[in-house]
Amino acid sequence: MSTQNTNTPQNAPEQKGAPTPGQVRHEGRAIMLTMAVVVLITAAIAVFGFLDMNKPSDTIEGQVEGTTVRVSGKMGGRVVKFYVSEGDTVHAGDTVVHIHSSVAEATLSQAQAMKQVAEAADRKVDAGTRQQIIATAENMVGTAQAAADIAQKTYQRMENLYKEGVISAQKRDEAKAAYDAANSQLGAAKDQLSLARAGAQKEDKQAAAAMVRVAGGGVSSAKAVLEDSYLVAPCDGTVDEIYPEVGELVAMGAPIVSILKDDYWVTFNIREQMLPKFQMGKTVKVMLPGLGGEELDVKVYYIRDMGDYAVWRATKVTGQYDSRTFEIKARPVDPSKARGMRPGMSAIYKL
Repeated sequence: MSTQNTNTPQNAPEQKGAPTPGQVRHEGRAIMLTMAVVVLITAAIAVFGFLDMNKPSDTIEGQVEGTTVRVSGKMGGRVVKFYVSEGDTVHAGDTVVHIHSSVAEATLSQAQAMKQVAEAADRKVDAGTRQQIIATAENMVGTAQAAADIAQKTYQRMENLYKEGVISAQKRDEAKAAYDAANSQLGAAKDQLSLARAGAQKEDKQAAAAMVRVAGGGVSSAKAVLEDSYLVAPCDGTVDEIYPEVGELVAMGAPIVSILKDDYWVTFNIREQMLPKFQMGKTVKVMLPGLGGEELDVKVYYIRDMGDYAVWRATKVTGQYDSRTFEIKARPVDPSKARGMRPGMSAIYKL
C-alpha cells in the first residue's frame, strides 16, 4: 500500500511575512510615484530659481556724496597756528591757519627799501646834479648789485641741486626768475645813476618816476605773497581734515585744510531698464539708514553712461541682451532736511 507525500509544493503552507505579488506591485508604484513627485518639485524649484535670478531687486542702494575744497597757499613756510579744528563749522572768509615765511618777509623788506631809494631819487631829481643825488644813485646801484649777487648765488645753488635731483624744476625756475628780476633792478639802478650824473632833464624825471613805479610793483608783489600767510576759508562748510601739524613745514600749493561744503547729493548706479524711474528732473524718495531710516525727497539732476566697462553682458545668445549701467545723481529738494547727511552714508530707493 503506497503512502501519499503531503509536503508537495501545492499543499505547502504559506510562509509568514513574505510579500504577495499584489503587495510588490503596489510598493513599486508607490516608489515610482514618489520619485516623480521629487522630480517635479526639483524642476519647479529650478524654474522658480531661474526666474528669481532674472527678477530685479526690490531696492537700489546708493550713497551720499559731497564736495570737498582743499585750502592751500602761494607761500611755503612753517605752520604757526590753526584757528579751527576738525569738525568746526566755518564761513567764507574765516581765518583757518597762519603760516610764517622768513624768506617772504625778507623779500618785502628788500622791496620796500628799493622803493624808498627810488622815491628819494625822484624827490631830488629836480635839484640838479648834486653830489647827494649821485651818492643816492650809487647807493641804489650798490643795493641792487648786492641783491643781484645774492640772487645769482641762490640760483647757482638751486641749479646744482636740480642737477643732483634734489629739487624740482619749478624751484630752479623760481630762483632763475628771481635772479633775472634782480639783474633787471640792477640795470635800472645803473641807468638811474647815469641819468643823475648827466643832470636832471625831462627824461630824468620820467625815469625817476618809472623807478618809483617799478619799486612799488615789487612791494605789491611781496605783499601779495605775504597775504597768504593767513589762509581763509573759501566757502561755507565743515572742517573735514587738517593735514599738517603745528610747527611743520609746508610747500607752496600743498593742501593744508579740507572743507566739506554744505552741498550733498545721492548717487545710484542702475541698469538702463530702470531709467524710466529716474528721468531728468524727476523727484524720487530715498531712505537714509544713517538718519534713523528718515525718508527724503531728492531731484534727479545728472544722468551719465558709465561706459563699456560697466555693461551687464547677456549670458545667452537669444532671449537676453546687454544692459548698460548709468550713474544717477539727485539733490535733496529741501536742503534744510538734509543737514545730517554725510558723504558715505547709504541711500536706499525702493522700487
